[in-house]
Amino acid sequence: MPGKDAKAQVLQQLDTAHLLSHPSVFSFMAGAMNVWQSIKPGRFEIKSGQNLLSIIRIFQKNRQSPVVLNIGRIRTNESLARLIGKNFSTDSLSAISFFNTPASLQKFGVDSNTLLSLIIPGTYVFKWETKLDSVLSRFKGVKDSFWLAGNRMQKAAALGLSPLQVCILASIVEEETNKDEEKGNIASVYINRLNKNIALGADPTIKFALKDFSLKRILYAYLSVNSPYNTYRNKGLPPGPICTPTKVTIDAVLNAPKTGYLFFVAKSDFSGYHHFSTTFAEHQQYAKEYQDALNALLTQKQNENP
Repeated sequence: MPGKDAKAQVLQQLDTAHLLSHPSVFSFMAGAMNVWQSIKPGRFEIKSGQNLLSIIRIFQKNRQSPVVLNIGRIRTNESLARLIGKNFSTDSLSAISFFNTPASLQKFGVDSNTLLSLIIPGTYVFKWETKLDSVLSRFKGVKDSFWLAGNRMQKAAALGLSPLQVCILASIVEEETNKDEEKGNIASVYINRLNKNIALGADPTIKFALKDFSLKRILYAYLSVNSPYNTYRNKGLPPGPICTPTKVTIDAVLNAPKTGYLFFVAKSDFSGYHHFSTTFAEHQQYAKEYQDALNALLTQKQNENP
């Protein structure tokens, strides 16, 4: 804020960062050039060794450093709130309160479950003082433009899915694999299961339901968790995305090949690729191969580190 408070804050931050060789001279020059009366709240980038006059002009002309958000995978509203609090004038507690207020999200066409569907991962540039409402508006604008391009709306309709449902499905695929070349086949498994009214049985939704993303193995005991995101207990899609899927993954769902696959399991060579099956018997065989290989690996590690 302008005046004494702004002066004290600026001088303290510059001093703490050791950016001024002559603090008293800077304070005098800034006062003579009416900086303390005109300075605006914001984020300013001051480089080490920068001369005093150039620093003063940054504040005087309100040359704020842009906020560059490189958004990748976000899994929860709380994570988004922390990202907002770290980069904008809005703090994280205010952001999560906004996200939990239905009236605040209504105009963006989302609720607390579907909030992450607004975000297409990528690079966004803002000003530090940009209000949360405007940040979400930017996200929505990018998302709307993405869906209006490439016949994506028509492709979703051909699958019998809405853009939101495609996003939810893509978020599950996103968490299943990092192999872009496999995403279409994985999507086809879930599309086939949806069409046959078979529970998706997606392990990543269990991690989301438990809010434990560090889990390496989904144990049988976890499958009973009481949550609308548990796709072992509940048929159909969960109520919202479990992460922010990339453009590549969304398109993999929209362009998923027509297959007869109903099952997939990681390959026993731990390559990150999967075996796909049309029958449960075939799937069980591949699953046993993977389980045997995993047990052998765990035994080896235990022997190496008794």
